[in-house]
Amino acid sequence: MALWKFYSWNVNGYRAVWKKGFGEWLTSSDADVVFLQEIKAHPEQLDDEARHPHGYTGIWNPAQVKKGYSGVAALHRRQPLSVSTGLPDARFQGEGRLVLLEYPAFYAAGVYFPNGQRDEERLKFKLDYYDVFLEYAETLRMDKPVILCGDVNTAHTPEDLTHPDRNAKTSGFLPEERAWLDKFTAHGWVDCFRMFHEGPGNYTWWAPWRNARQNNVGWRIDYFFVTEELAGRVKDCWHATDVMGSDHCPVGLSIEVDD
Repeated sequence: MALWKFYSWNVNGYRAVWKKGFGEWLTSSDADVVFLQEIKAHPEQLDDEARHPHGYTGIWNPAQVKKGYSGVAALHRRQPLSVSTGLPDARFQGEGRLVLLEYPAFYAAGVYFPNGQRDEERLKFKLDYYDVFLEYAETLRMDKPVILCGDVNTAHTPEDLTHPDRNAKTSGFLPEERAWLDKFTAHGWVDCFRMFHEGPGNYTWWAPWRNARQNNVGWRIDYFFVTEELAGRVKDCWHATDVMGSDHCPVGLSIEVDD
């Protein structure tokens, strides 16, 4: 049994956050694996140090549909058995939304779920992605336990955003989006942060205007989940709200897993 540390962070542009001290933060994090969302970059746009920073190996899944959009990555210090990217459904390939690392005793997945705010068509795409992802995740866990993290782009309960009433008709807090999270957790996926922290005021994203972050007017839309058989091994889950550089903060997880 070994203690692993994970981070998940929507960096809102990897090249931008790199210039703001990401490398120094990564070194200080002492993480075994760091999952990134919204990297907005292709690996060929990065120098060697940024691609494989500070002793980490970078796995990159940028968006292919257009540059400067979406994209996910994983930075790891422990070599996985295998790496895969994207859902098997062709409708959801090309936007750079998933990276999966397989280790001997578990899978670790970093996901950037779609945003549904643009229009009704995009909201449907988000909800369809949710459903297909659940099928995929349930298939994975039939093989071995799963650690899942990323930007889910939905606040689950009224405690997960500052103004739930005001946002009742806003994508990110719509009843049908929240109902999927109800279904997801009902399938035995455990919200790790809520194992240790109760109540409102615990946010991971703040709008970049009107001093939202300074006033802690935000949303909790970045999560760690584990399959229920791993829940007893989770040692802590936290929001690193003091880490700047993006409109999101990193989310951390420490967990004991078999080597």
